[in-house]
Amino acid sequence: MSSMRGLVQFIADLRNARARELEEKRVNKELANIRQKFKAGNLNGYQKKKYVCKLLYVYIQGYDVDFGHLEAVNLISSNKYSEKQIGYLAVTLFLHEEHELLHLVVNSIRKDLLDNNELFNCLALHAVANVGGRELGEALATEVHRLLISPTSKAFVKKKAALTLLRLYRKHPGIVRNEWAERIISIMDDPDMGVTLSVTSLVMALAQDLPEEYKGCYVKAAQRLKRIVIENDIAPDYLYYRVPCPWIQVKFLRLLQYYPPSQDSHVREIIRESLAQIMQSAMETPKNVQQNNAQNAILFEAINLLIHLDSEHTLMLQISARLGKYIQSRETNVRYLGLDALTHFAARAETLDPIKKHQNIILGSLRDRDISVRRKGLDLLYSMCDTTNAGPIVNELLRYLQTADYAIREEMVLKVAILTEKYATDAQWYIDMTLKLLSLAGEHVNDEVWQRVIQIVTNNEELQAYAAHTLLGYLKSECHESLVKIGCYVLGEFGHLIADNAGSSPIEQFLALQGKMFTGSDNARAMILSSFVKFVNLFPEIKPQLLQIFRLYSHSPDSELQQRAFEYLSLATLPTDDLLRTVCDEMPPFSERTSILLSRLHQKTAGTSEKKTWVVGGKDANADKQEVLLAQHTGLKRSFTTIVNGTRSTSNGSSTPTSATSASGDLAGLDFSGPSAPAPNLASAAHLSPDWEIGYNRLYFSNEGVLFEDAQIHVGLRSEYRAHMGVVKIYISNKSAFAINSLTTTVENPAAPNLKIDTKNLPDSSVPAAGQTQQTLFCVSHGPFSDAPTIRISYLAGALQAYTLQLPVLMHRYMEPSSLSAEDFFKRWRQIGDGPLESQKTFGLSGKNKVITESYTRQVVEGFAWKILDGVDPNPRNIVGCGVFQFEEGKTGCLLRLEPNYEKSMYRVTIRATKEGVPQGLARQMEQKLSQGLRRDSLD
Repeated sequence: MSSMRGLVQFIADLRNARARELEEKRVNKELANIRQKFKAGNLNGYQKKKYVCKLLYVYIQGYDVDFGHLEAVNLISSNKYSEKQIGYLAVTLFLHEEHELLHLVVNSIRKDLLDNNELFNCLALHAVANVGGRELGEALATEVHRLLISPTSKAFVKKKAALTLLRLYRKHPGIVRNEWAERIISIMDDPDMGVTLSVTSLVMALAQDLPEEYKGCYVKAAQRLKRIVIENDIAPDYLYYRVPCPWIQVKFLRLLQYYPPSQDSHVREIIRESLAQIMQSAMETPKNVQQNNAQNAILFEAINLLIHLDSEHTLMLQISARLGKYIQSRETNVRYLGLDALTHFAARAETLDPIKKHQNIILGSLRDRDISVRRKGLDLLYSMCDTTNAGPIVNELLRYLQTADYAIREEMVLKVAILTEKYATDAQWYIDMTLKLLSLAGEHVNDEVWQRVIQIVTNNEELQAYAAHTLLGYLKSECHESLVKIGCYVLGEFGHLIADNAGSSPIEQFLALQGKMFTGSDNARAMILSSFVKFVNLFPEIKPQLLQIFRLYSHSPDSELQQRAFEYLSLATLPTDDLLRTVCDEMPPFSERTSILLSRLHQKTAGTSEKKTWVVGGKDANADKQEVLLAQHTGLKRSFTTIVNGTRSTSNGSSTPTSATSASGDLAGLDFSGPSAPAPNLASAAHLSPDWEIGYNRLYFSNEGVLFEDAQIHVGLRSEYRAHMGVVKIYISNKSAFAINSLTTTVENPAAPNLKIDTKNLPDSSVPAAGQTQQTLFCVSHGPFSDAPTIRISYLAGALQAYTLQLPVLMHRYMEPSSLSAEDFFKRWRQIGDGPLESQKTFGLSGKNKVITESYTRQVVEGFAWKILDGVDPNPRNIVGCGVFQFEEGKTGCLLRLEPNYEKSMYRVTIRATKEGVPQGLARQMEQKLSQGLRRDSLD
């Protein structure tokens, strides 16, 4: 920059200008000169760069620059870094995502993304991230993804590529393709911690919206967290005040909260060890402020994960005790995080007793000097409230409401209204608290609050008389307009219930409402007029006074009041009262739907923070995971029970228990996740790799051997089965001359829950040349099953390599031969009988040039662990067998009758067992195996 003397002098002239007019004069002179130079043409790259730099400086100073954009775009095509850099800087400042010149730079940016120069790659990535419209993203997302996954990309290029994809995804989610999921997840094992940090940020955003496609990140996060926390596998550059990379630890802990607790015991153990180490490290409070802040950030995220896992009751009590100390800390941030963690704890805990011990301290947080702490204390009080402490909490909130910040008063009113409705055990208490709330809240009352009160009073007969009496007392004094609206509606509907009480006569009700006509808004006056026409029907003795009001307002300048008063006057002066009685009939109960208060509350908070797996509220508010998801997206939540006994009134006035129905039905047909189709499950049997069946058939009856082999890897298998339990060890050997990285295995079990597979250890993520790693699976039979599990093995060897293989874990592994005499066999055969306890299949061979022989048939039958009973069947060709299928709950006897037709290459299999489902499963597997037959040329 210093070599461009003209630019340096121009900047100096602007800085030395003593008045705004002199600065504008100098700028206009320079713009005229630059415009003339651009029109003349014949400028070299240096001159273009200099003049574009001047334009940029003028633009940064706040002046409009409406020319020179094309020259700036042309600089991108330069081969000199300095000129290209200025060109990209100008593009990111001058152009926006819908600019008409943007399509001119797409090819130039693509060329730089494909270039072997890392600096050019970074400039292009910056431009894509900063401009980043749909057109640019769709055109260049593939190139950005290629830079991210390329084995030749430098670490700083991968970091920028990951963050560019994150920026594009946040603006236009459809740009990131679902089929990239497996490859993006594999980069979480990158040896460079900066790359891991950037990619994890991208994965976190994707996993929130596409949890099924990115579920593989769960194990990656757990493994990498253990390597950092326990094994201290981290470069010294990423130690922050002796804390190993706190940013990536926090991201991993938060990422693990996006998924339900793993069913895999080994993964759970990995997470437990990491959390135990984090909690142990937090026992000592360092004196260094930065180290303390880093440890606290990790600690509170670990506590949130422990609450999410909810695995140990004793540990949860310890967490509650520790959080009780944090909310009394002198540090504002620690108090805030402690209250937030307790709010999460209240959303998950089975009992609120540990939190109630700190109730006085939490109430005191409402008067904290920091508004963020006050707001978080309000959230916690809302979450920890139940029938036992609702009274003190609501009373304290009402006292605090008079001095609370205006920024949180509206939210506080909503939460107090919800709590009084939800936890009221007495009808009068509900009315007293709600009306007191409305009188204190003043202008901070939403329409939904007073409308909800009207709905509840209308739907509950035991409230109507008391509500009318109490509201009349408020109307006789100064009160807010929301109380006037409730009062005119309730008195118009239920005023007759208190007309005989002292101080509540019809004329006194009329005078109380008439007094509000002069101070109320036009909307309130309209509602009062509607109450008065109801009074005409209810209280004929005050009809003259009512007619006088109608005549007065029939000349109102407000068209709504005028029309309403005139129509009511006409209705009240008809010869007969038949039409009046029909029109003024009592309103029917309101139909119960989603609480309008809850809808309003969640609309205020939706989208204000990162999506979580819980919402502010107690355990019942987080009971339905789908409704939590809806609340995160749209602010909708299911309605709570109304007052008294946990029941609510239906449209016909009867009380029914509150159902779990929510607003989700109203959202049918809406797609929150965008138009993209879900990514296929690459670990399923639908995506088996070529030649998978060679090793599968080889190990169908054998306990050890080669499952798969190619030029790069060797996958061996060894298994052992006893009764209903089995152990399968998978050995993965690296045959290449280079190490393979990010080795990941995913087991897909379509036979669950009848076959439970638990991982006892995971393979090493990196395998050196000629090295080997292994994985152990425990397979427990819980019942009959037909589908074999599959395993997907993926790793990085330059590019991503992946194989999906089927594991030979089937029902016959849990069979044991059993011997019977001919008499006992037929006796049990008849006892079992047909129906659901029998399965019969007739089938031929699956391919041409196939035959069957007696030795082959007997070998297959014995492979299925049947004890062949010779001489039992009258036909010597038929094979009769007996076996026992074992599962966790017990065992069941199985009988086989196989009728082969060697001439036609056909079989008929009949199996009977004492447990339903077992014959069908065994028959299906025998059909699959026997139908393979023998190739004719193999007989030679």
